[in-house]
Amino acid sequence: MLVFIYDKTFEGLLTAVFDAYNRHTFPDTLIEEGEILPLFCEETHTVITDEAKSSRVWHGLEQKISASALSSLTVCWLSELPGIDLLLFNYIRKAIDAPKSIELNFGDPDVLQLAKIWKQINNERLRVIQFLRFQKTTDEIYFAPVEPIYNVLPLTLEHLKDRYAGQKWLIYDMKREYGYYYDMEEAREVRFEEKERSLLSAILDEKLLDKDELLFQQLWKTYFKSIAIKERINPRLHKQHLPVRFWKYLTEKQP
Repeated sequence: MLVFIYDKTFEGLLTAVFDAYNRHTFPDTLIEEGEILPLFCEETHTVITDEAKSSRVWHGLEQKISASALSSLTVCWLSELPGIDLLLFNYIRKAIDAPKSIELNFGDPDVLQLAKIWKQINNERLRVIQFLRFQKTTDEIYFAPVEPIYNVLPLTLEHLKDRYAGQKWLIYDMKREYGYYYDMEEAREVRFEEKERSLLSAILDEKLLDKDELLFQQLWKTYFKSIAIKERINPRLHKQHLPVRFWKYLTEKQP
């Protein structure tokens, strides 16, 4: 068994593809440095991430598959699913070796699996956009915590920058402990060295809220209750369209 060891970045994965073709040997599995080697490992190769090598592989893929298929590779990478790196590695290898584009060859298990993963990630992106709830702070920054299944925050930025172009906002992934701050010009990735209580509970302290925020939250809760028709309440369908995992971040679901 041949094992490639790399830094678990997308650029590192593309470098691994370059190294494999350069060595004429292809890995049976990919692991991160520090991980325990699998049983029956006969040989290892350590991949040193190289921008020039990864760019050559990417440019080579541009000649083989469409721009949308290229985009789907980076989207699927954000799934963080176990084994996604090897799945992408195999797809890239097939795309390079095939005489024509493989992106619509759903008879290939790797192509089909990536298509399914892309759909799952896109659905999660749409849920995050739909269920974001902002809280206005005293410094006029709108804060929205979220905890998506997949690492989809980067995929929401273009929509949010267009939809909320005239205000400063911060979306924060509670699970991965990073977010994006938009200053009405650009969105920058942010991380916090010290975790305040609001970053643990996702509920801002009242002293951090704008003076009208609590009023608007109460008005929203009242509106939400007033439009509900008790005779037509269907808890099962409600949970299907509004997953319970989002409830703790929704103003209308708070007491």
